[in-house]
Amino acid sequence: MKTLIQPVLAQPGPVADNGTGWPLLRLGFRPFYLGAAVFACLAVPMWVLLFLGHTDPVPVLPPLLWHAHEMLFGFAAAVIVGFLMTAGKAWTGLPTPRGGAMAALALLWLAARISAWVAPYPVYAALDLLLLPVVATVLVRLLLRADNRRNLPLAGLLGALALANLVFHLSVLAYLPLPPVQALVAALALIVLIETVMAGRVIPAFTMGATPGLRIRLDPTREKATALASVAALAWWVFAPAHAAGAALLALAAVLQVSRLIAWKPWCTRSRPILWILHLSYAWIPVGFALLAMNQLGWIGASAGIHALAVGATGGLIIGMVTRTARGHTGRPLLASPLEVAAYALVMFAALLRVLVPLVAPQFLVVSVVVAAGAWALAFAMYLALYTPWLLRARLDGKDG
Repeated sequence: MKTLIQPVLAQPGPVADNGTGWPLLRLGFRPFYLGAAVFACLAVPMWVLLFLGHTDPVPVLPPLLWHAHEMLFGFAAAVIVGFLMTAGKAWTGLPTPRGGAMAALALLWLAARISAWVAPYPVYAALDLLLLPVVATVLVRLLLRADNRRNLPLAGLLGALALANLVFHLSVLAYLPLPPVQALVAALALIVLIETVMAGRVIPAFTMGATPGLRIRLDPTREKATALASVAALAWWVFAPAHAAGAALLALAAVLQVSRLIAWKPWCTRSRPILWILHLSYAWIPVGFALLAMNQLGWIGASAGIHALAVGATGGLIIGMVTRTARGHTGRPLLASPLEVAAYALVMFAALLRVLVPLVAPQFLVVSVVVAAGAWALAFAMYLALYTPWLLRARLDGKDG
């Protein structure tokens, strides 16, 4: 494990490049992390302009639906695809798409983002629906060829996310008698489940690898109970009306998620920002569950819980993973620079604003949305400033990837 976690220090002088093809298209994290970060810088400020009524033209979707859909299926899905198309190679030892095939996947994602503004809705929907099923199929084939069934649930969740996207577009087109928002809620729930699975794979491993002598015991009973409670709680939230039973399920899932996080010993990472951002971001999942439990009881609106999961957990885990994994896969030390720590802080600040202000000072909602959007965009602009040259160049250690 230490071999996977320890930083690979850059060697002085030129390093031989043993890879083939343009470095940007060698592994999925390169184009998709880069695209997601650019999109994060543009899409959230654009949403603020739409929110304030100061933009023309407008997307083919109503502004709120466009914002929610694109942050889930444009931003978060891009990072998930980039991660899985990179991790799939490590999990199976088999090649993942690269070169022309990777370019086709990245261009398909980009075409969908652009078509939301310039194409008729059916064209946008068709382009938007293609990427996730293709990636899910590629991942399933890799895992089955390598007999790696442990990670098949991730491919299943990716397929379910594609189905939620289909339901969303059919609802918007009035082919299904469902509110499109329900499909978006289902998508957020699925992304949280993907985060729960992926975090359980990497956060304890990263923490042990960076902390000499640390041992983290993963209790199988607790892991199964947390997974089952989280699935049941999120399923109730998506499909059932608000009720005390739903509140109880969400509260139980929150408690079990806290127990799981404590078992990962987050206090051991306080001097390692590249690790504590992952633990701190994961903590937003039980916070989100707790807030949604209160919403089930009618005590607060749903916005606080949704933004805890969407900005705090999803945004935080993404900024943590796109720094940590990109450093590792470009052969750089696994140590966050001051610029990256500032980016972590800005995403957490944006989450606090979007969660707390509607609860304690709703009169400042508009100001908080604008400030949070600025913090979010600045965080990912910082990522781009540091990582764009790295993502466009070969690994420092001369390895392929």
